[in-house]
Parts: sequence; C-alpha cells; structure tokens
Amino acid sequence: MQSVIKDLPVSAGVYQYFDTNGKLLYVGKAKNLKNRVKSYWRFSPEFRPNPTQSSRIIKMLYEASRLEYIVVETEEDALILENSLIKQLKPKYNILLRDDKTYPYIYIDESVAYPRFEITRKVIKGKNITYYGPFPTGGKALLDALYEVYPLVQKKSCLKEGKACLFYQIKKCLAPCEGKVSPEAYGEIVTQAKTSIVKRKDLLSALEEKMTNLAMQERYEEAAAMRDSINAISSLTISSNIDFANAMDLDIFAILNGDEKGVIVKLFMRGGKIISSSYSYFRHTHIFDENEAYKQALLEFYTIDTPNISKQILTAHTFEDSEQVAHSLSARFNKKIEILTPQRGPKAKLISLALQNCEELLRKTQSDTLMEQKIADLFDLSVIPYRVETFDNSHLMGAATVGGMVVWDENKWDKTAYRRYILHERDEYGQMKEMLSRRIEKFKEEPAPDLWILDGGQANLNLAKKLLKEAHVNLDVIAIAKEKLDAKAHRAKGAAKDILYTSHGVLELKANDKRLHWIQRQRDEAHRYAITYHQNKKRKEDTQISLLNKKGIGKATLKKLIDYFGTFEAIENASYEEIEKVTNKKISNIIKNYNP
Repeated sequence: MQSVIKDLPVSAGVYQYFDTNGKLLYVGKAKNLKNRVKSYWRFSPEFRPNPTQSSRIIKMLYEASRLEYIVVETEEDALILENSLIKQLKPKYNILLRDDKTYPYIYIDESVAYPRFEITRKVIKGKNITYYGPFPTGGKALLDALYEVYPLVQKKSCLKEGKACLFYQIKKCLAPCEGKVSPEAYGEIVTQAKTSIVKRKDLLSALEEKMTNLAMQERYEEAAAMRDSINAISSLTISSNIDFANAMDLDIFAILNGDEKGVIVKLFMRGGKIISSSYSYFRHTHIFDENEAYKQALLEFYTIDTPNISKQILTAHTFEDSEQVAHSLSARFNKKIEILTPQRGPKAKLISLALQNCEELLRKTQSDTLMEQKIADLFDLSVIPYRVETFDNSHLMGAATVGGMVVWDENKWDKTAYRRYILHERDEYGQMKEMLSRRIEKFKEEPAPDLWILDGGQANLNLAKKLLKEAHVNLDVIAIAKEKLDAKAHRAKGAAKDILYTSHGVLELKANDKRLHWIQRQRDEAHRYAITYHQNKKRKEDTQISLLNKKGIGKATLKKLIDYFGTFEAIENASYEEIEKVTNKKISNIIKNYNP
C-alpha cells in the first residue's frame, strides 16, 4: 500500500481503503489524490497512521491493507462519485444516512385562464408555474383542503366537458366551463388559495367549521376524515415566534448524533414563514462524521429534478466541504446557492429551533429500549439493524416460482419497499442466488439495509456473504431454518426449534426468547408475502394453462413455449413468426387465430 500511495496522481478523484478480507472500509474524495491520501500517514521513521487524524480514521487505517483509487476530471465529479459509492457499498467507516425520498410540491400553472393546483415531485415545464413546498407530509391533505374550501376547477376533465356538473350544483365549482365566472374573478379565488397555502389559519378555520357541521349532521365518517386532514395540515409546521422583516426563502438543516442513533431535522421557510418540516433518523452513529453527514444530506436531498430550491441553505454546523457542496449545487441548478451557518440574528434563531427539535427527537428515541439493540448485541452486528430486509421464496413442484422481500424499518413494516420476484432457477439455492443478486444490482438506487435475514440454512448464509463480498458491500447477514425431524421441518406452534446461522457460528435460542420471536416475525412475514404472490400467480397460470389446453395445445408444447418466452403474457404478445420458430405453423395458427 505504501508504494501505491507514493505513486498516486495529483488529479482529483476518489480513494477506497479495503481490509485483508477485501471488505470496503472507507471511501473518500480529493481535489488532489496524492496530497490527500498522504496526509493520512507518516512515512518516517516508519510507515504508520498520522496521529493527528480522528480516532475513527486511525482505527480504520490500522485495519486497512489495500488502497484503490478512481481518477475523475474535477473535484465536483469526485464529490458526486464519493456520495454514490457510499450509498451503494455501505463502507464500514463512512456514515450512511437514510435515502432521502423526493418530497412533493404543490404547483399551479397560471398560463391558462382557469388554472388548477396539482402535486408534483419534479420540475414541470412551463413559463408561468409557481411551486409551493416541499411538503414531506400532509401535502395531499393540503391540496385536498384547497379544493374543499375554494370553488376551484375540481377535475382536469371539467373544462373539457363544456357543461356544468355536480360540483357546480354542490357549490364546489363556479362552472367556468359554461362561462359562469370570468377569468379575472376566478383569479381572485386562486390568489386567496395561494395565500392560504403559506398562511393556513383561515384554511384550517374553514375546515374546522365544515367538520363541526358534518358531525352535527351525524356524518361521522366524513367528519373524522376532515379531522385527519386538519391534523395532517397542522403537523406540517413547527411553531415559532421568529419574525422576518422580508419574505425570505430558506432551507434549514440540523444534524445531531446521539448514543444509539442520530437525527436530521429540516425546516423549509417560504415567504418568511416556515411552511413545512421533516425529520429522519440515521445509523452508524459510532462512526459519526459531521462533514460527511451534512455533505450526504444536502447532495441526496437536492436532486436535479427538485423544484423551488432556496438560494440560501442554513446548516446548524459548519462543515469542511460546504463550499464544494454549494458549488456543486449551484452548477446542478444553474444559479448561485449559498450554504451558511449564521451566529446571530433571526437566521441563527432558526438554527437554534431546528437543534431544539433534534434534541427532543433524540430524547424520545433514546428513552426506548430497542429490540434492534438486543439483536445487534446477540449477533455482534456491525450496526444496530434499524432497517432489515428478509427474503423467502415459494413454489409448488417447480411451478409459479416466486420470491418475496419484506422490509422492517424503524420498528414498523415499510410495505412500500416490499418487492416481489419472478424466479427462473430450478432449485432453491439458485432461486435465492437469483433473488439476492437482483437486490444487490439495485443497491445504487435503493441502498442496502442494515441487516439481511434469509429463510434457510448455512448454504444460503454462505451464498449471501459470497455475493456481498464480490460486490464489495458491507452488510450483516443471518439465516433462520426450522429444525428437521425425520427430514421434515418441525412446525408445532410454540415448540418450533428454529436454528440461527450467523457469521460467528450456529445459534439456538429457547422457544420463548423474545429475540427469536423478533426474527421469526421477520421470516414469517416474508413467507406470507412470498406464498401469497405464489398462490395468485399459480391461480393465474392454472387458468392460462386451461385456456391453452382448450385450444388443443399439449403440455409438452406448453412447456416449450414457457421455457422460451418465460411468461404467458410474452406468448400472447409474440408474433406469428416467433411462435412458429419455437413450435410449428399449426401451433402458431392456433394461438394467433384461435377464436373460442
């Protein structure tokens, strides 16, 4: 490694440290690779880590045995590549924040005579478009409230109909389709609605009045739905007494690290008012690095499609790469963007407000005893498994072979992240390999979790570790398998002796151990999800097989078609010539021209 360091180029780039087992330890970026990497080391009287580095970096350097680097054209390219590699490969000594989902915005296109408010997560093309947001939560409730309180054009299709509809009769629309309201008068209503997006007091009062009226009419379900909307809109903002003399737009980021996890709080100020806020927790807190945290948070949040980015971003702490991140964001959005950490005045009060919320959120979460902490201790995991992915596959005699992945995140199921896989391999080992390989391929877009749980034994554990090692991804894995009695899995309820396979060996827990119950719960959910998909697919395939058999196509021909095309849908979409190539003219004619 010493010779590699001495021969490093003076170009911008990204460097990676690996341990003796080939595991990725750390990813960093540099304007000058040679100078940056050399600064980690002392070369005389012996080659050793530079003692002026942080304890975290020194520990990493003692574990490192190999260095690799990638040369890029600019420091900005290095910054983007570094962030991408951290997100995809989960290096042991880099902090990894939760992947930031794109927040929705409310927008209106006022280039038309009777504009409507819509939701978007990306930039909309147009010359006279105004964005409001972002709204991490409650954006849809706010949009629905606008249409509930103001007589706007309720549906996109309304103007095309050219005739007043039910919305006009119930006084939720003024029928611009029949010219019953002028563009000027409609514009005044739009102005009121635009104001209420930011200053929501009048909007909430109108909703509360409607909720009361619904309750008095004993329309309790509608009243409850209205109450939920009011709560969602009310929770958008963090209350504050901070006043700005001018209508400023600011984005505020505050990051604090705790004993077990850290938290990021984001506040969004538009027109001098805090219109929304959000928070998220993150892991790897024992290797926390403030510079990396802010750098990742900003680069991940501001994607190229982000509408309405503020020209000033406030961060609760100064960080080393702030100028480079500001330069990168300025280039990305083609306008000057500043990253500031004010020490006094109203802006400093905003930062103080964000930090207070960080402290409160950490206080709440650290008062709980997490099962995830017990799991981390039991299996000696590298991190607390706040986000867990569990895999299982299902088939019947090789038919309708599918796989399922379920996701446990922050003490609840994240059903939006569940994934189903149609699998093609014949044996269960091959099916697990296919499923895990496809998940690894997606790590760049959907980063790896903290832990994988596999349904199966030592073979599946070894397979996962091999695949992750080849991909240079650091990820803990455990497998769970039923104890076999007379070659059959023992599934007597309350007496199931599950065996746990880990990197440190085989582990058997008592049937009443809550830690075992937690892992079983993950496995059972994956099994339920996979088998439900299998049953639905098998039912569909049985129906399709029956239909094809009615057409006079035998099992051998059907197998040949499925082996070639993969699915019934592909057979239906195949051309006459393609089917003839696989079978013959008679079969092709039956499939393409058969009329039941």
